[in-house]
Amino acid sequence: MKPVFDTLHTMLRQVEETQAGPIHAAGQLMADCLARNGLIHIFGTGHSHILAEEIFFRAGGLAAVNPIFDSGLMLHESALTSTDLERLEGYAAIVLSRYSFSTHDVMIIVSNSGRNAVPIEAAMEARRRGLPVIAVTALGYSRTSSSRHSSGKRLFELADVVLDNCGLPGDGAVQVEGLPERICPTSTIIGATLLHAAIYEAVSILLAQGIQPTVIRSANLDSGQDSQEILRSFRDRVRHI
Repeated sequence: MKPVFDTLHTMLRQVEETQAGPIHAAGQLMADCLARNGLIHIFGTGHSHILAEEIFFRAGGLAAVNPIFDSGLMLHESALTSTDLERLEGYAAIVLSRYSFSTHDVMIIVSNSGRNAVPIEAAMEARRRGLPVIAVTALGYSRTSSSRHSSGKRLFELADVVLDNCGLPGDGAVQVEGLPERICPTSTIIGATLLHAAIYEAVSILLAQGIQPTVIRSANLDSGQDSQEILRSFRDRVRHI
């Protein structure tokens, strides 16, 4: 197991050393959004949707988070269908049409490769609606990959802020002797760290302005119920509550 921890320690140090600026910039966009009573929308396809669940309705997380879920783009119904759909031009507009957006909002789009049509078009659609876009992607991997969208664009080229998870092509990061493929994909662990670091920045910025954002307390704490009641005030704005 040591190679796994060694790899993650190395990658986390790399992210800490290289991503401080983008993390702060993402935090500033989120703070500006929350200061104007906006929502933080987050979207990903395939395994990237896990990060939308990671920061939604999360104890210790922000209340004003709206995950954009589409069962066809997730894995629990059909992994093969999800793979096909995330490459389908025009599908992102259908998914996003079910949601309401304000120019006070911000959109986070997660795609490790940043090359498939749906996350690319989601970024285009968000920008068309006036939302700043934060991308979470493997920047080096994406730069060496061709776009699967007719525009030729990749996700990082459409984002206002890019959070680089510093991942390797294909996501696996640990080589085991006797196995040709690398194992232990890192995009979820590093991506979650990047998002929580950006949220920390956002909260710090807001508190410095005298604004206290709504944070969810665990419902499993005796003191958690008040925050659950507060969260219900977002019911009309957050689709999945």
